[in-house]
Amino acid sequence: MRHGKKFNHLGRKAAHRKAMLSNMACSLIDHKRINTTVAKAKALKQYVEPLITKAKNDSTHSRRVVFSYLRQKETIKELFGAVSTKVGDRPGGYTRIIKTGNRLGDNAEMCMIELVDFNDVYTNGKETKKTKTRRRKKTTAKVEETPVVEDAQVVEETPVVEETPVVEEAPVAEAISEQSNTDAEEAPASDENSKDEEEKSDDANDENQEA
Repeated sequence: MRHGKKFNHLGRKAAHRKAMLSNMACSLIDHKRINTTVAKAKALKQYVEPLITKAKNDSTHSRRVVFSYLRQKETIKELFGAVSTKVGDRPGGYTRIIKTGNRLGDNAEMCMIELVDFNDVYTNGKETKKTKTRRRKKTTAKVEETPVVEDAQVVEETPVVEETPVVEEAPVAEAISEQSNTDAEEAPASDENSKDEEEKSDDANDENQEA
């Protein structure tokens, strides 16, 4: 009886199921993506991800443990070489299941299971999102810098406004003062001349009267 056995038996005996999952895991590691049914893909996901986590620690013990499941030397080299270096920074979730519709004949749900880090389409999309966030930070910095530029322009304009026309008016004031002084000097001189003329006229009148 199957009481308490919650995993999917996939309609196979234990030996057949383990051999099938081992072969599918080897194909996934070698080709990086395979097409299968959704039920088999979910069972393969639970089977292969612990092996990829084990491959992060490249030791003889880890290689022997993984080899007891996969039984293929070339696949072990690929797993501990290219796959482990590519997946090194990812904390789990190494595979992705993408549904592709139903199969003709038995109408079974089909899908594609692939290694996440070997899909260039999705990784390029993530990089463009990061660049967008960085551009927004740069634009905010530019907006903050613009008022400083306006202040600098105002400082440059202030010396142009401060011109000193007073220095040019000082000689005019001096000339006016000099003209007033000369007029003042000429006024007493004219008064003295008029007095001399009057005295001369008085003397001439006296002489005429005496004669």
